[in-house]
Amino acid sequence: MERLRRTMMFVPASNAGMLRDAYIYGADSIMFDLEDSISLKEKDTSRFLVYQAVKTIDYGATETVVRINSLDMGGKDDVHAMVRAGIDVIRLPKTETAQDILDVEEVILEAERQCGREEGSTRMMAAIEGPVGVLNALSIATASRRLIGIALGAEDYVTSMKTRRYPERNSEEIFFARSMIVHAARAAGIAALDTVFSDVNDSETLRKETELIRQLGFDGKSVINPRQISIVNSVFTPTEKEIANAVAVMHAIEEAEAKGSGVIALNGKMIDKPIVERAERVLMLAEAAGVYRKGE
Repeated sequence: MERLRRTMMFVPASNAGMLRDAYIYGADSIMFDLEDSISLKEKDTSRFLVYQAVKTIDYGATETVVRINSLDMGGKDDVHAMVRAGIDVIRLPKTETAQDILDVEEVILEAERQCGREEGSTRMMAAIEGPVGVLNALSIATASRRLIGIALGAEDYVTSMKTRRYPERNSEEIFFARSMIVHAARAAGIAALDTVFSDVNDSETLRKETELIRQLGFDGKSVINPRQISIVNSVFTPTEKEIANAVAVMHAIEEAEAKGSGVIALNGKMIDKPIVERAERVLMLAEAAGVYRKGE
């Protein structure tokens, strides 16, 4: 079954309380941030805090991700510590080329071999945060079998593009970047994660933005506050109507097969392969989210 990645919550690595409690809020993934949210003097301490947390806290089914620093700014130490701790995913910041992926992968492999962890078990994710990375999205997305997803980091991107975020105008300034990233992810068969929405008090605009990215084809969204999780999760969880329609499609297929009919129809409409694939995905997501059980 495909892993849900509706929400990936940023957790500052220096905040011991949040490291301890992060899994209780219901995010599908939690991302411990060793990069932008941590000052230079706190880097070593924060790395140790995350190491201890991953080693000693049972995060259950929640996917654990760590955003490392660039390799020349302490990232190698981040990778070795996190691989030893048993982190699920290493997230690269500011990825611009496929070579960035390969460079970090080499360090991960070295760390796995040194600590005896199964080679290939540490997965990777790439954050694309600038125009070069956006234009190289496909080569980044296909650079390694370890890669489970790519994500948009919009704040750095819009700054590089000499603009700013305009969520009140449907964020047209990042539409191209979103489209490139989701197309690259689909071509590579990996997940696409959208950027954060920084106004934690504006739940209405957050919902609208999440509905937009779901329409574009994203798997989920990065969040910065536990209050945002339920809103984003609800948008990405199939509705009762969507589930009922998907179940009806699958029943129609079963009935046609039982009759030996090559023509499948539902409510007077032909059912073709794309409709079947969408129905299967709806039911898979609904089951993963715990709102549907096969056979019910």
